[in-house]
Amino acid sequence: MTCVHCGKPLPEGSRRDRAYCDHTCRALGSYYRRKAGITPPPRWQHPALTSDNPALRSAAAHAKQLGETNGWSPSLVRCAMDGLTAVLADPPPGKPVKLTEVRARIPRHASSHRVAEVLTDLELLEDDSVLAIRSWIDDRTAELPVGFASDVCAWLLVLLDGDSRAKPRSHTCLYVYFGCVRPLLENWVATRGHLREITVADVTAALSPLRGWQRRNAIAALRSLFRFAKKRGLIFANPTTRLKAEDIQRNLLPMTDAEVLAVQRIAATPAQQLIVALAAVHAARATAIRRLTLDDLDLPNRRITIAGHAQRLGELSHQTLLAWLAQRRITWPKTPNRHVLINAKTALATGPVSAEYLKRHLLHQGVYLERIRGDRVLHEALTVGADPLHLALVFNLSHTAASRYATIAQNLLDDQTGVRRDAVGRESGRS
Repeated sequence: MTCVHCGKPLPEGSRRDRAYCDHTCRALGSYYRRKAGITPPPRWQHPALTSDNPALRSAAAHAKQLGETNGWSPSLVRCAMDGLTAVLADPPPGKPVKLTEVRARIPRHASSHRVAEVLTDLELLEDDSVLAIRSWIDDRTAELPVGFASDVCAWLLVLLDGDSRAKPRSHTCLYVYFGCVRPLLENWVATRGHLREITVADVTAALSPLRGWQRRNAIAALRSLFRFAKKRGLIFANPTTRLKAEDIQRNLLPMTDAEVLAVQRIAATPAQQLIVALAAVHAARATAIRRLTLDDLDLPNRRITIAGHAQRLGELSHQTLLAWLAQRRITWPKTPNRHVLINAKTALATGPVSAEYLKRHLLHQGVYLERIRGDRVLHEALTVGADPLHLALVFNLSHTAASRYATIAQNLLDDQTGVRRDAVGRESGRS
């Protein structure tokens, strides 16, 4: 390619819509065209928009429409059309494109996610990919001893997909259960070769050094594994039938001044301050914060709806919301996402931020939202006199959680009363 004005060769790797070698030639070319009364040349458009392939032409037009709707940059739209050209160049008529082919055939500069989004809207995509959790199950269970690998793999798949009498479990549950079971199986492999050989004594000996939540989680995982094995006929007797997990007494103390100052020091950006304010003022959970939308805010009337529960918007929350919304409007003015918290990735879509977003901003820096949230509920319980009904109504808590917070608050109040009585008794003894 050469410059339209001076004829100088353009640098290698230049964009296909580049016509001039520099800004000077572009300005001079425009000047001489106007002086000579020549009509400006038509603007460059992607070849996919005028392709002879109707599927590619409609997909490119839809990509352009999505870009205008979702605020994609021109380069992102152009790269999406390049990917569509690669996967729709010679497809069989009426046959959808497989997702694995999309990921393998598109150029490196194109986004497989955007190409898949366009093809999904046109019903031209077939998702034949394997979930990451399934690959994780296959890889981790393959490392187990031969006698246990197939049974544990089948157990994890049932937990993932569910069956006729059990609902699917979350991915976190699978990670925790397998993390609890794996070291026990590796210890048993020295003397046992299959789940049917595990006895009650083996289970008791394996659980004896564990304490607290580690023991409780291990018991839950073992009971789930051996129930599955018994139901499928893999074992003769369930060694965990009479195994019970002890109740763990939960204890919660108000945050100290040092903890509060540490949170204030870490929460420096408007996004971090908003997350902390929602947890500290409204006792909002992390999931509720991520799913909060602009429709849940009523700034003129100072109202906010968190997880379906309407509350009065406090002054701290109101100020942090205004600061974050101002930065959000400046950074992503054309985003179609209605969620309050967005980032560079979700600004081009409509979904909420991931849980890793909150962890990266706060948890990895030592700020625990559950600690802040629990302190807020406990402070309210100490203020109103440990009334569980009040806590349930204000924070939309279950009766069990409200009663637990009320019990903790009552114990703290009783301890303070006892300390004051002892102090009064010592003073009267001195007098």
